[in-house]
Amino acid sequence: MSHEIAADPRARLVDRELTWLAFNQRVLELAEDPATPLLERCRFLAIFSSNLDDFYMIRVATLKRKLESGVTKANTAGYTPIQLMTEISQKTQELLQRQSRTFHDVVLPELAKYKIEIATWASLDDDERAAVNKVFHTKIFPVLTPLAVDPSHPFPYISGLSLNLAVVVTNPETDEDLFARVKVPSNLPRFVETGKVGARRFVPMEEVIIANLSELFQGMTVKDHYTFRLTRNADLELEEEESEDLLASMEQELLRRKFGPPVRLEVDRDIAPELLRTLMDELNVKEEDISRYKEPLDLTGLNQLADIDIPELKFPPFRNQVPPDLRDIDADSTDGFFDAIRRREIILHHPYESFTASVVRFLESAATDPHVLAIKQTLYRTSGDSPIVQALIEAAEAGKQVLAVIEIRARFDELANVRWARKLEDAGVHVVYGLIGLKTHAKLSLVVRQETNGIRRYVHIGTGNYNPKTSRLYEDFGILSADPVLGEDVNKLFNQLSGFAPQTAFTRLLVAPRTIRSGLMERIDREIENHKAGKPALIRMKLNAILDEGFIEALYKASNAGVKIELIVRGICAIRVGVPGLSENITARSVLGRFLEHSRVFHFANGGDDEIYIGSADLMHRNLDRRVESLVKITQTDHKRFLLGALDNYLQNDFVHWSMQPDGTWRAVTTDAQGVRLKDFHTTAIEWYRGRE
Repeated sequence: MSHEIAADPRARLVDRELTWLAFNQRVLELAEDPATPLLERCRFLAIFSSNLDDFYMIRVATLKRKLESGVTKANTAGYTPIQLMTEISQKTQELLQRQSRTFHDVVLPELAKYKIEIATWASLDDDERAAVNKVFHTKIFPVLTPLAVDPSHPFPYISGLSLNLAVVVTNPETDEDLFARVKVPSNLPRFVETGKVGARRFVPMEEVIIANLSELFQGMTVKDHYTFRLTRNADLELEEEESEDLLASMEQELLRRKFGPPVRLEVDRDIAPELLRTLMDELNVKEEDISRYKEPLDLTGLNQLADIDIPELKFPPFRNQVPPDLRDIDADSTDGFFDAIRRREIILHHPYESFTASVVRFLESAATDPHVLAIKQTLYRTSGDSPIVQALIEAAEAGKQVLAVIEIRARFDELANVRWARKLEDAGVHVVYGLIGLKTHAKLSLVVRQETNGIRRYVHIGTGNYNPKTSRLYEDFGILSADPVLGEDVNKLFNQLSGFAPQTAFTRLLVAPRTIRSGLMERIDREIENHKAGKPALIRMKLNAILDEGFIEALYKASNAGVKIELIVRGICAIRVGVPGLSENITARSVLGRFLEHSRVFHFANGGDDEIYIGSADLMHRNLDRRVESLVKITQTDHKRFLLGALDNYLQNDFVHWSMQPDGTWRAVTTDAQGVRLKDFHTTAIEWYRGRE
């Protein structure tokens, strides 16, 4: 290894924030790709914007705290806070310009071909203006609250992610210019349909309000107006050790989140300099905090267009399958469902296989089955009308012992989880919040059932959340099992979460924070030894993120020893690949598209006796050291073969993917050597599952 690589942290690691921006760039490239159906391109533009909001609310907010605290030390990737903030601001602006060009110069003209338009107020005809003004007076005007700024009215509080109008009005009696703010309602559709016959024409709500500003400021002359949008720090700082009631503390912290300091100001690229200076001063934002691009601001609203029902402009309709082992069961038979799991462990692959027909039915069967004595369940994120929560409530009301381990600190789902916790407690469910200092991220269900030959435990372990809605869009693996060894493991883990059992040992599980790090490290070292001994050696991992420096160094060591390492990473990827003397035997690729790749799979060749784990943990410090995570060893031969085949498919070169380059950038691979378009991975997988019916 060269001295330069050893000495330069930037040669060894890609910075976390910059690799996240590279991931969001890949999302943007899906919107730029002409092969993506048109309304889905609108969806990816909205996802790009939403991702960027989250990034600023959490990651940039944390970075700004370091800047304000005077931190000057470089991070492990070699960036000081000020250097990193400069890089982030520059890259964000570049990406926003690309998004704006894609939207205005490509997507809007394409939409117009299908008579879908986002029109300006000036382009509306008289009938359209009359229709839109009717919407304004009946639905919009009643909820508007113009807030003046003068000696008796201080600058108003601007809530995070709200779209606002900055309005300059002149008092004709005094010729004095005054400033006012109007908040664009977020609980109404972002775009107002004009009612044009034979077309779907929309006008942004802020333009409707601007056209009627004179009604808000009667007797004043409207001199100028611009839209702006503020992002605030939304990272919660919960002092668990000092909290006597974690639930009450979270409720208080959620109230404080609304008043977090500003981290980003979005403005139209043509905003008047003096007005921008007023906003910067009043909101306490700096030049590097400003994002400028062509209106409309806040393209998360494009989800409204993406929802338009024009099938030919969307991904083809998709119907998931009932897993083969669960198909021939009487719909009303809970005995039959548990019999199927008892016969053989069942592997699940969502969204291709139905979450409702497998996981939801598992818990609903447990709730109604008279032989079930207890249900234990982790909940990290779930849907607003969750049938899983309803099943737990029904089970508790039927007199079963029910334990729910709810992670009320699940970011941006805190409020929903607090509400579920209260509702479950009211129904008699034993609700616990895991272990102090550790988020519970493991995906576990345990059902205890009285059967003829004694007590039997049934479990579900997965890589995804217990959320029926996202399960239709997120790719995840899971297993349903009646294996006594695994049942014992999961039972022990729930006892850890609800009681005091810190030294518990497991057989099929690796559990963070105690054994995932050490267990995976041991297996990496074993691959090195196997390679030296001439035995089959290979490491393959499918992850959402790889960031942990310890694992990155371990993989560099394995690469230098000659072990081939293949990574499939959706998002953050801090490892350098293909660097001579460092990572020549490491490759990384990313698969993005119709479904969000969410599963985690770890494969070690193990001298020819393949060892495979699936579970909830990524290779990040937070997952390995600050969360309760679980990985389960796959033991059934056909399931191992199935997962090996899945990894083989992800690594094939005849599917569209992104390939990581030695300099840390990602190259989109969309065509073969002859320029022929490659296949779409998710479409091919849908076809494979459909053919298995």
